[in-house]
Order: sequence, then structure tokens, then C-alpha cells
Amino acid sequence: MVGSFGTGLLLAAETGAHLPSVDDFLPPEILFQGTPFAINRIILIRIVATIVLLAVLGVTASRAKLIPGRWQGVVEMGLDFVRDKIVYDIMGETRGKRYVPMITTLFFTIFVFNLCGIVPGMNMAANATVVMPLVFALWTMVQYWIAAARSQGLGHYLRHELFTPGVPWPVYILLAPINILELLIIRPASLTIRLFANMVSGHLMVATCLAFAQYWLVDAVNKLQGVPVGALWFAGGFAMTCFEAFVAFLQAYVFAILSTVYINLSFPEE
Repeated sequence: MVGSFGTGLLLAAETGAHLPSVDDFLPPEILFQGTPFAINRIILIRIVATIVLLAVLGVTASRAKLIPGRWQGVVEMGLDFVRDKIVYDIMGETRGKRYVPMITTLFFTIFVFNLCGIVPGMNMAANATVVMPLVFALWTMVQYWIAAARSQGLGHYLRHELFTPGVPWPVYILLAPINILELLIIRPASLTIRLFANMVSGHLMVATCLAFAQYWLVDAVNKLQGVPVGALWFAGGFAMTCFEAFVAFLQAYVFAILSTVYINLSFPEE
């Protein structure tokens, strides 16, 4: 039984099932081909997700009532969560008020973009290519540099970060380059790679499970074996889809947390 199961998996991988590949993340252009404004499937998903997010928040704001209904309550709960549990918990209310709009925008945009990976008809997270995670990370980097320049002066900030007080001067030969790499490359790279890699791996896992489920349920010749095996793959795909919804929230939360921490580190220590 195990041998036939393994043989079936190999056969499905080689011939039957359409497994996900790198080409899924490099779709062909579908609009304005050959121009600087060319749009492929992933860009179209980003546009649609942005319009939906703005429309939902705009309609909710325009119909806001003093005593909120269920939907307004859910939206306000999300906004309060980002403000109180992320920004204010890390930066404090006085310092954090300036950054609530930015972190809220990051959190909800990343969350909605991530959820596109499990929306029927989209089936691809808008953050599954490196472009959008990099844009979000660069926005964070610009903000913590601005915060440093505003709060303590750029020269003082760089001097403190590169030449940490209390460290023997020969250590600065090694420490200073590492610190400047952290500020310019490591922090934005960590934000970018974490989000991008999680969305890519999630898409590959869900698509693989569903591809094998389709093969065993629809295309397999041996239905007696194919139906139970396909049902198992389908159950695995459903479980991975639910897990991917959790990961969509978790990655938005982690990105918002780290962005807030990086900005907060740019302020002088009290």
C-alpha cells in the first residue's frame, strides 16, 4: 500500500498534477503589454485589493454612528488593536500618536494583501513577490531615519549607533560597519524577506495540496485508491488554507510590531 501510494505520488508529480512553480510568481502581462504601465495578474490583485480596502473603510467611516453596529464595531476593534496593542504599548501614547496612521496603514494593507492568497479567483497573495514587501520595508526605514533626525539630530544619532558608548575603541573597527549594515540593509531586508518568504511558501503549500487532490479525485485512473487519497489531500489543503489565513494576520502583526520597534529605537533613550 505504501509502495503504491509513493508510486502514485511520483506519477502525479511527473505527469498528472499541475504543481506550483516559480512561473506562478512571474505571470504574463495582461493589460498595457509592452508599456511602463503593464499590468500582470499580481499587480491586478494589488489594485483590486486596494480598491476593496479603501471602499470598505470609506463606507464604514461615512456611515459611522455614535453607537456602532456590528460591522463598525469590528472595524473599530481592529483600529483600536493596532493603536493600543502595537503602537502605544511600544512607543507610549505621547510619542506614538504621530505613527498610528502609518502603522495602521501598514497592518491593514499587509493583512488584506496576504488574504488574497486564499480568496477564490485570486489565489495569490499580493505580497508573494518581493516588490510590495520591499516598499513597506523602505517606508519603515525612511520613517526611522526621519525620527532619528528629528529627535536627536542625524549626526548625533549616527555617532551613537556606530560608536556605542562604553565599548573599547578597537572593537569599533568591527562594530561600526556591522551597525551601519543593520541600519541600512539588515533591518529592511529582515522585514522584506520574512513577509515575502512566508507568502511564497504558503502559496506553494496550499497549491501543492490542492493540485494533488485534483489529480487523485479527478484525473487518477484507479478511483478506488484515488478517492480516499484525494480526500486526504483535499483535507490537507483545507487545513493549510485555514492556517494561511492565520499566517496572513500573523505576518501583518509582526511587520507592524517590528516597524514600530525600529522607529522607537531612533528616539534617544530615556
